[in-house]
Amino acid sequence: MAEGRQWGEEPFYGLDESFDPQWFLNDRQKALQKQLIEVCHDVIRPQARIVDQTGEYPWESVKALAELNLLGCVVPEEWGGSGENHVGLAMIGETMTRYGCSSTGVIFMMHMAGLAALLFRAGGNDEIKGLLRRLDSDVMIGSASFTDAETGGHFWYPKISSVEKVSGGWHVKKKASFTTSCGEARWVVAQTTSPDFDGDYSNISDFLIYDHEITSHPGQWDVMGMRATVSGPVEIDAVLPDDRMVGKPGDGARSNDEAVNAMAMVLYGALYNGVALAALDLARGFTTRRCHGNTGQSVADYPTTHDTFGKAVIDTQGSRLYLYALAQQLDRVTDNGDWKIYERDPDAAPRSPYILWGLKAKEMAARAASEVSDNMFHLYGGAGYSRKLEIERILRDSRAGWIMGPTNEVTRGIIGRWALHGYLAVDWWNQRVNENVLNGEIGKLDSDGKRALIDRLNKELGDE
Repeated sequence: MAEGRQWGEEPFYGLDESFDPQWFLNDRQKALQKQLIEVCHDVIRPQARIVDQTGEYPWESVKALAELNLLGCVVPEEWGGSGENHVGLAMIGETMTRYGCSSTGVIFMMHMAGLAALLFRAGGNDEIKGLLRRLDSDVMIGSASFTDAETGGHFWYPKISSVEKVSGGWHVKKKASFTTSCGEARWVVAQTTSPDFDGDYSNISDFLIYDHEITSHPGQWDVMGMRATVSGPVEIDAVLPDDRMVGKPGDGARSNDEAVNAMAMVLYGALYNGVALAALDLARGFTTRRCHGNTGQSVADYPTTHDTFGKAVIDTQGSRLYLYALAQQLDRVTDNGDWKIYERDPDAAPRSPYILWGLKAKEMAARAASEVSDNMFHLYGGAGYSRKLEIERILRDSRAGWIMGPTNEVTRGIIGRWALHGYLAVDWWNQRVNENVLNGEIGKLDSDGKRALIDRLNKELGDE
């Protein structure tokens, strides 16, 4: 049985604390972890079962997070929050999905992604600071709306978007294919091309937009897993006051690199490590109790189970340690997660050098969650199909991380190009011409094809 960890009135049925890297946490974080586990037992885990069946938004769980002051947990204390650091955020995300609800975890992650963009440029913006102080007291759950129907996993290209400077503000237009908390979020940070956009997609801007300024389509979200995230399409066509631009025009790419990516990738890793742990916990509880009358042994007694379970534990622990080490380093370079550094120095960029490491954390955790939950499901045999045993819900939820942008395939492609050819080869904004490929393709053309290409290029030059 688990050492020192309770699940309600009973000892916890999953992995015991000897498998938890508690040395990363300070005493305050350990106390918060214990509180969050209790809230997961009493509110969030029971709600997870209900909302998975109904597809309803888990408002009771979101309210429970606000009561623990978690919606503003990383906001500096001077701005009304708890001043939590990256390690604490990783613990919160992992605990939420391990003991509570995967959908609620993703809702929390996208809230934090939007919040990161606000914190990055909160200095000097009273509208943003006013919202920060209301996050928990008014249960102001938010989201980030960056996805684009035309660019898929390359979500940082907001092709179906525009913004125009008008009298007294900004006329913002955007269509997003997937926005978590669709129709439920009280606010979102949306990313569009900038007012002076000239085809360079690194020239993008962020805006704070409230729920009444968004047209949402939550009814289109009917999916296999993560059913309560309500990640539907949204449309924005609104005139916003000047102070709703987050930062200055063209600041979106820097915001992505320095704030949004760091927050999102830490939580990606944490959430899906928690999903893998949830599968391990459930499987431990099942296999140690399920006995076969013909052999007199539990499922946990078989050597094949030891091999399967052992590999799953090792893979999950490797992903967890990687994520916590990254979070710890981010704390080192940001004065322990202090967002006020950007108010003091708007050009500061301590998180940006760790983009590569965040991408790896996302891929590792999403892959571990998918593979571990699948292997734990097999240990159940036919019993795994039973909804009351929960493993089938964890299995379905685990699949989402792999395909959430950037997908694991896109992520590995970025890392591979970076490792083989250097950072510039990543070509985030599709600006570098691959002349070898271009010349090779032109060489395949016959004379008529080359003339047609010349005519088309001459026409384009004439149009310009």
